[in-house]
Amino acid sequence: MEKHMETEIAAINQQSFKDKIKSYTKHPGSFLLLLLVLVAAVLTVGVLVFLVGYILIRGIPYLKPSLFAWTYNSDNVSMLPAMINTLFMTVLALVLSVPFGVGAAIYLVEYAKKGNKLVGIIRVTAETLSGIPSIIYGLFGMLFFVTALKCGYSMMAGAATLAIMVLPVIMRTTEEALLCVPDSFREGSFGLGAGKLRTIFKIVLPSAIPGILSGIILAIGRIVGETAALIYTSGTVANLAGFFDSGRTLAIHMYSLSREGMHTNEAYATAVVLLIVVLIINGVSSLIAKKFEAPKQ
Repeated sequence: MEKHMETEIAAINQQSFKDKIKSYTKHPGSFLLLLLVLVAAVLTVGVLVFLVGYILIRGIPYLKPSLFAWTYNSDNVSMLPAMINTLFMTVLALVLSVPFGVGAAIYLVEYAKKGNKLVGIIRVTAETLSGIPSIIYGLFGMLFFVTALKCGYSMMAGAATLAIMVLPVIMRTTEEALLCVPDSFREGSFGLGAGKLRTIFKIVLPSAIPGILSGIILAIGRIVGETAALIYTSGTVANLAGFFDSGRTLAIHMYSLSREGMHTNEAYATAVVLLIVVLIINGVSSLIAKKFEAPKQ
């Protein structure tokens, strides 16, 4: 039966272009939907290619060794300190957010009772936090971390603010990944005598790692590209920063150069480097996720 269905599906997929057009002309609604989908796909790809191409064309000619000097000054406007600060900020924010996000998702899926009102409140709150503008997070971080906790404008204040920003994303994607793990995996583990904790860490979490990493990739993209929240918390000092030192990331560095108006070309060059950094981080994360994917049978 399954082989027969597979044969029929293969036959449908092997239709010629003329046969497909004839089938669409018999159903005008399907043909209209096909046109709308094609237009949407072409526009999406076109806008993406235009943006990336524009950044590369405007920025690549101005990539020069002085932009990668160890120290920043008004002449070379080096982005190297900002690059290091960006990696430091990303790691620090993930260290603060991933354990809490994954832990909250484990509680919601594995421990909380179905239909629990608290679970519903947590999910609504997480979805609400995902839609709050980043400037609001920045103001909160300035009032709480910078002023109330007296962290000052520092990498720690910025990382804590970003951790709160990306926490809902990590929690929701991890929750969906855990829900996709079949219950038979848990039942088989319990049947072999494993406890709840061992089942979660040995069976459930390894199966959900690709989905969890997808959430972390989304969080990294938001961390690397964030400016508004960090201006109010980590500051804009263009030097290498420690935990409690003020420092700027690549996104803030690019914003500062473009705002001053004196180094617009260097701002485009910074945009190129920022784009490459994001692509590298996402590529590495995707490769790690594929390592944990179950082999296709």
